Amino acid sequence: MLDDANVIKQRDPKNALEVAADQWKQVQYPAEVADGDHDGRAIARVVIAGMGGSALAALLAKASLETTLSMPFEVVRDYDLPAYVDASTLVIASSYSGNTEETLNSLQQAQERGAQVGVLAAGGKLVERAEADKIAHVVIPAGLQPRMAVLFNLKALVVLLEHFGVVDHSLVEQIMAPAEWLRAETAQWLPDVPTDKNYAKQLALLAVGKSAVFYGGRLTGPVAYKWKISWNENAKNLSFWNTYPEVNHNEFIGWSSHPVDKPFAVFDLKSSFENPRILKRFEVTDKLLSGLRPKAIPVQLAGDNPTAQLLWGSILADFVSIYLAILNGVDPTPVDLVEKFKAEMVK
Repeated sequence: MLDDANVIKQRDPKNALEVAADQWKQVQYPAEVADGDHDGRAIARVVIAGMGGSALAALLAKASLETTLSMPFEVVRDYDLPAYVDASTLVIASSYSGNTEETLNSLQQAQERGAQVGVLAAGGKLVERAEADKIAHVVIPAGLQPRMAVLFNLKALVVLLEHFGVVDHSLVEQIMAPAEWLRAETAQWLPDVPTDKNYAKQLALLAVGKSAVFYGGRLTGPVAYKWKISWNENAKNLSFWNTYPEVNHNEFIGWSSHPVDKPFAVFDLKSSFENPRILKRFEVTDKLLSGLRPKAIPVQLAGDNPTAQLLWGSILADFVSIYLAILNGVDPTPVDLVEKFKAEMVK
């Protein structure tokens, strides 16, 4: 089925696969900060307020910075900011649509507390407020599903962080550097590449008819979250995610008993840059749960540095989940239930 061009065209009418194939270009987006004047105050901590794919970009940035950034960096996925947010906190409100109610509420709170603020969106109320209040902001291209614009979001976020002096330009360069390599890698996952040579199609076939569970470590946790998002929204397929070492303190036991029948596909997202003890946990867990859960499918992230691996794994997530959507007989692009939910919330 996945090698039948007619089936792919019928089940992917809005060309989600084409959008996935172009994602490598997003890291080259020339993000520019508008209304960039700020008072140069010292920043003691960073909070990124966002939901879904917008939060994901922040988590990817955090993973890239965790061993080098010397200040707290928190991602808030809720209506309310932590009590510690004050004038020495940088709060960046990030929403692809610009209309996410939780993020708009967080921005309001940040302004009320006198925090240094920034905005990242493709339009909507966030950009309107940024322009009206002269808040430093970056506008990214509109017209995509938020989950398919994560690398636009990541590039713009890092540019904003550089603008406020939180990171230097080297991180921007790290994100841009693997663009052509990503182009070559993702070309191997295109629909005209047959299944026997197409890693993304092979992974989709291993997961069809099952709920997926994605496991990562400190570095790859955000990628596991990306796979969960893509599975849910592209394939319309239930999935879950978690990270080591936390898995071994609770969820590990859950696999050992009920339910006896376990229609799951387990994916271990691994990085060569992960803590060696985390990598051993992947191996020991799979060994001790042999016969109690499906054997984990290892996905070794490619790339010669952590940032490149995070980008590679994020793009692969969309390809695999879109192919799974085709196998599931669903259109990978729309998220009608989310739109219905939003409409109910405004009643």
